[in-house]
Formats: sequence, C-alpha cells, structure tokens
Amino acid sequence: MAGGGFGAASGGGDFEAKITPLVIMSCIMAASGGLMFGYDVGISGGVTSMPSFLKQFFPVVYKKTQETGLDSNYCKYDNQGLQLFTSSLYLAALISTFFASYTTRSLGRKLTMFIAGVFFVVGTVFNAAAVNLAMLIIGRILLGCGVGFANQAVPLFLSEIAPTRIRGALNILFQLNITIGILFANLINYGTAKIEGGYGWRVSLGLAGIPAGMLTIGSLIVVDTPNSLIERGKLEEGKAVLKRIRGVDNVDPEFLEIVEASRVAKEVKHPFRNLLKRRNRPQLVIAIWMQIFQQFTGINAVMFYAPVLFQTLGFKSDASLYSAVITGAVNVLSTVVSIYFVDRAGRRVLLLEAGVQMFLSQLVVAIIMGLKVKDHSNNLGHGLAIIVVLMVCSFVSSFAWSWGPLGWLIPSETFPLEARSAGQSVAVCTNMLFTFIIAQAFLSMLCNMKFGIFLFFTFWVFVMTIFVVVLIPETKGVPIEEMTERVWKQHWFWKRFMDDVEDDPKGKLHA
Repeated sequence: MAGGGFGAASGGGDFEAKITPLVIMSCIMAASGGLMFGYDVGISGGVTSMPSFLKQFFPVVYKKTQETGLDSNYCKYDNQGLQLFTSSLYLAALISTFFASYTTRSLGRKLTMFIAGVFFVVGTVFNAAAVNLAMLIIGRILLGCGVGFANQAVPLFLSEIAPTRIRGALNILFQLNITIGILFANLINYGTAKIEGGYGWRVSLGLAGIPAGMLTIGSLIVVDTPNSLIERGKLEEGKAVLKRIRGVDNVDPEFLEIVEASRVAKEVKHPFRNLLKRRNRPQLVIAIWMQIFQQFTGINAVMFYAPVLFQTLGFKSDASLYSAVITGAVNVLSTVVSIYFVDRAGRRVLLLEAGVQMFLSQLVVAIIMGLKVKDHSNNLGHGLAIIVVLMVCSFVSSFAWSWGPLGWLIPSETFPLEARSAGQSVAVCTNMLFTFIIAQAFLSMLCNMKFGIFLFFTFWVFVMTIFVVVLIPETKGVPIEEMTERVWKQHWFWKRFMDDVEDDPKGKLHA
C-alpha cells in the first residue's frame, strides 16, 4: 500500500496512491515525445557529416571537407546555412510553444500530444523525401513545431499524473527518452553512412517515423490528466480518472485540492501577465535561468568534440561511432542514476554534486588541450588522451544526472496551476532560444576560440553552481499544490515575494 492517510498534519501532504499500471503506461507513452526530440537532435549531427547529404544540399561545405588546409580541424563546418538546417528546428519549436501553451490549457494535455505527433509524422515525410533545401527546411520546421508542442505538454502531463512520491522519477522518463533517442540516432547514422548509393541520409531522417508514430498512437490511448479535465470543467470525469490512476477509491483530498487550484486558475484571465506577478517571481526567475544554464554547461560542445578526441586516441575510422556510443551510453545510464536519486537524495544534492564534477572535468580538458593540442599539430600522448576521454565521460554523466533532467523537472513542478502552462511555455521557449543561439554560434565559436571554448563553459558552470547554492530550494516530496506554503515561504530569499502583496514597486528584483 501507499504511504497515504497520515498527511492531514502536513496539510494533506501525501495523498493515498498506488503506483498503478495505468500511470506507468501513460508515462511511457507520453515520454515517447522525448524519444522523438532526442532522435531529431541526434540525427542532424550525423546526417550533416554524410558526404552524399552535403553534396546534394551544401556543396560549399562539401568542397571544404574534401580539402585539407590549415584550419580544417576547426572551421570546415563553419557555414551559416548548415547551422540553419540544425537550428531551424529550435526556432520553430520556440514559436510554436506559445500556441502549444494555449492548446495545453484549452484542449488538454492529451490532445496537445496528439498534435505534436501529427507534426512529427508530416515533418518526417518532408525530410525523408526532400529533393531540395526548401523541403528539408520545411520538414525541420514541422519537426520543430512538434518539439514545441511535445515539450510543452509532456512534462506537464508527467508531473500531473505521477503520484508525489515518484513524481521526479516519472518526469525524468522524458529526459531519459531524449538520451535514448540521441543514442539510437547515432547508431542508425553509423549504419546508414555505410549504405552504398548515397541515400543513407534518407533512411536516417525517415526512421524518425517510428517514434513519431508511437507518440501519435500513444496520445490516443492515454487518459488526460485529472488536473487538465478539472481545469476544463469536467469535474466528474476528472474524479473518475483520478480514481483510475491512483488505484484507490478515496481520492477526495487530492481531488478537492486540484479543484481549488483550478478555481484559482480560472480567475486568471491573462496567464502570461499573471506570470509576471510578484508572487510568481521566484518560479519564473528559476525557470528561466535553469534553461539558460542548461545550455551553457557546454554539453553540446563536448558532445560535438567527442569524435575528434577519439580519433586522437587511435580509433581511426570508427571513431565517431565509438564516441557517439560511449557518450550516448554514459548519457543514458547516468539519467537512470538520477531517476533513482531524484526523489531520495533530492534535487539540490544532485545539482551541487554535478556542479563540482562538471567544473573539474572541463577544467582538466581545457588545460590538457591548451597545453598539448595546437592548431596544426597535436601531440597528445596515449595516457593523456585516455584522461581526456575519462573527463568527457565524467562531464557527460554529471550533466545527465543534474542539469539535463532537472532543467525540465524543476520548472514543471514549481509553478502554481494558474501559471503552469504559461510558465512551462516560457521555460521551453528560453531553452529553445538558447539552444538555437548555441547551435547557430557554436561552430563559429569553435572556429575562433579553439579550446578557449572549454574555459568559457567552465566559468558558466561555476556561476550556475553558486546560483543553486543561493537560490534553488529543495522540492522533493512536496505536492505540487503546496509548493508556496512549504517551499517558497520558507526560503530565506524568496519568502519576501510571498507576502501576498500584489505588486510592490519597491521590491522589484534585478536578477
């Protein structure tokens, strides 16, 4: 049985709930949206390095990759058009998030996931059948819309349907699927790159149809969340669903709390304006900064660098496979670690531990690279090369059990219901904006800063760790509707925003 029934003292803390098969199934189905996002992210890196693909769509880059020159290590991929192929997805995601915020609220989490699935399917068809650059970019934009809708609905769906005790773990399923998607994409790219006849990239882009189909069909099977049904006025249905997903008959305490939260939410006419109110300031500041920091850990830089590093190690032609599989596998396993610890050790512990680990790993890499690898030569001994690889793995793993999943979890569980949809929108939007900036600027930064890029990220890791120490409260085991009482009002800094003052002009925070 669940640890329910003793919650009255703590203000209805833990509601009665079994972990029902329905919840597990729903979460696995919903989280396949993450699989799709991961696959799209992972696939573009491999496809853009396939000669047949470059030859057809980016002849300029293709010429550059064929010639060996001074700067060829760093600058051969520095092409705005090629970067646009990758990053148009994030731009579309950024814009579609705002529409998704509306559908999530008025049509429900379930239907929004279905819309995402449809976008994914159509985008995949465009990509796999592309005959010119326009079709490619249109496909990527449609996939981006899918990502915007999925990343809006899925984390909310997971946070709302999960029992409080395992909310963190179920929410991280989304991130876990992103990492699995990336790993699969890398393995598939490795296989399709070997296809004779130069249509390998079509297979790579086309196989995205599998997770796309899973999400579309899955979204038709799952139930909508009680929070969403109640929010749209379907009280009876909401209560029935709550009984089914919790596996107990007495769901009244939780039901009433959701109804109350929903009543409060209904009074809000302008969700985005409401988001700017003083009492939502802590959640907003944290949600925005967590997304920015997640991108500025430099995870993309490290993932991108891996093949070059592994070549130095002497893996030769299969280097990219090895590096992709090793970093991909480390990524998946470490995300599993966070599923275990997130509801036990808590969110803060993971973030702080990982901050130290990422800082040290990157610093070591930057020092070794700076001393040993020059533009035209690289005299990295075997021993040092192994250290670098270990450091890269250490970095990837610490990211995967901290900023990776928690960057999505914390915003989705801290906003009050009336601001949740809008808050999630702002989080996704910020994330996509900075992913876009980094995807667009990264190859050019690489070309100009060389290894200084690692020091740049090391500095950011330091900053974000201080931010966690000072400003991020622990939210494990706190029911979503009680965050204000139990978390924000207790926090040394944030409690000053909770004194139910509407808009106090003197206390505006300059973050």
